Amino acid sequence: MTEDEPARPAPTDRDLIAPTASREGSDHAPLPSPRPPAHLDTLADRARAYAEAASSANTRRAYASDWRHFSSWCRRQGLSPLPPDPQVVGLYVTALASGTAVAGGNPSSVTTIERRLSALAWNYAQRGQPLDRKDRHIATVLAGIRNTHARPPRQKEAVLPEDLLGMLETLDRGSLRGLRDRAILLLGFAGGLRRSEIVGLDVGPEQTQDGRGWVEILKDGMVVTLRGKTGWREVEIGRGSTDATCPVVALETWLKFARIGHGPLFRRVVGEGKGIGADRLADKHVARLVKRAALAAGVRGDLAEGARAGKFSGHSLRAGLASSAEVDERYVQKQLGHASAEMTRRYQRRRDRFRVNLTKAAGL
Repeated sequence: MTEDEPARPAPTDRDLIAPTASREGSDHAPLPSPRPPAHLDTLADRARAYAEAASSANTRRAYASDWRHFSSWCRRQGLSPLPPDPQVVGLYVTALASGTAVAGGNPSSVTTIERRLSALAWNYAQRGQPLDRKDRHIATVLAGIRNTHARPPRQKEAVLPEDLLGMLETLDRGSLRGLRDRAILLLGFAGGLRRSEIVGLDVGPEQTQDGRGWVEILKDGMVVTLRGKTGWREVEIGRGSTDATCPVVALETWLKFARIGHGPLFRRVVGEGKGIGADRLADKHVARLVKRAALAAGVRGDLAEGARAGKFSGHSLRAGLASSAEVDERYVQKQLGHASAEMTRRYQRRRDRFRVNLTKAAGL
């Protein structure tokens, strides 16, 4: 996928839960459910659309990929993925942990194993055949894998304000790409937004079917309305202290020169950098942008080049706001959309380090 490549269409609900293969023992044998009467076709289509809207496009892609991975492993072992068999699933997670799930593969992390297991449970549930994850063949094996292979969480580096200023200087202000990427970095940082939330924004409400929110520019800032996992929320982004670092000015400049007044907020730049496409950017663009700009700006220059490359992602912007905003914790929690203060504290990685020194407090 190239830098400005649009997001690929996600598997639809029909792709995931209504496969068409019908041979005996097929990995994707359809459920023997009767077809509803013809006069209910419209309602059935609407129900499928609602079922698809229950999960994000990224989640459906990941679940479809994980199911294919499991099905391929089953075929190579002479096993069937259907109906759900806890013993087969237990052997699969063991193969993942030992690195034997694919030829020449590496052991999967505990996080990856748990994600694949969640994907299997979801796919089985959509087929009306629930997987019992508490069965001893799964639960006991997974507990042993956690005890043996679990590692501390590897968090991405937080991009702090001084880092962001250096990253902005690496962008070409005289090009459409530079204006767009400048707006992405400032909006993502000031709003504490996820990369999917950034690229999912439209100029206004209800302008596209795949839109996940929109912006409203006001005198003192802008309000970003987002549709998340738990419903709608509003994020307030105030204007910056100068136009050079103001996310609102950066967005207004991008929209003006890109001549965008409707539809996706951030789009591909085409025609040798002189035109704007109609397609929404893929969320991977944000991750690549943050990594590229951070490396170009020399952020964490104390590390080796190889180590620096893996430190940054789209999440670095979100963590940067939490780590640098010197305000009451509850305001940061609201901006990030966290349900608990504990989750917010996990993001405040460098701000509070050694702020409380218990060694000195103990008299040493």
